[in-house]
Amino acid sequence: MPNERILIVDDEKEINDLIRSYLTKEGFRPFSAYNGHEAMEQIKKEEMDLIILDVMLPDIEGPSLSLKIRGITNAPIVFLSCKGEEMDKIVALSAGGDDYITKPFLPGELIARIKAHLRRNQSLSQLDKQQEEKSIYRYPGLLVNLQTREVMVNMKAVALTAKEFDILALLVKSPRQIFTAEQIYEAAWNSSSLEGDVRTIMVYISNLRKKIEENPSKPNFIISIRGVGYKFNHSLLDSNQ
Repeated sequence: MPNERILIVDDEKEINDLIRSYLTKEGFRPFSAYNGHEAMEQIKKEEMDLIILDVMLPDIEGPSLSLKIRGITNAPIVFLSCKGEEMDKIVALSAGGDDYITKPFLPGELIARIKAHLRRNQSLSQLDKQQEEKSIYRYPGLLVNLQTREVMVNMKAVALTAKEFDILALLVKSPRQIFTAEQIYEAAWNSSSLEGDVRTIMVYISNLRKKIEENPSKPNFIISIRGVGYKFNHSLLDSNQ
């Protein structure tokens, strides 16, 4: 995991320099800050992969700074402290910290913990990315993100109502399935359909087509199956692979 950016926030220059030298030897890109103000400026300028944070700083306490940092980044925070009491650890970890190491510390242990946190963070990021990819459906001229509930038509955002999106999502997730108007209503409204609800679905489908189809009278995405219901054009699925 070479070249990760690590910020060292410690007002003791000797400790800051020592950690910096070890990180450099391990192939990391270290940055130094000696107070809370400098730390925030560095974090705003550079996307850090991990932050080493002293509990006692000249202008702010480490846990208070950690809370501010958490408003900007989710990078792991490893606290360093001369205080070894359980309550001190609880306060620091409750303020967004991921680890707590007491001084004096072994540089080798610090490096090992840093690598462990970076590995875990990378694994979580990859998992989040995989989950996000699973929730994104791409077709020629159309992108539907189930997680963010965003719809793009020809790379332009399209605003759908909540129910319009729910109906589109239902069709997109099962492009080979034909849904009756009753099934669409029950899925989108989470309620049994009643007489007249078929007309409601017809109106919503019509509105959807006006928003996502190039020619609503000759739909390319939402296909009507005469006498049955509606489905997503699965031929687009094949061309998208």
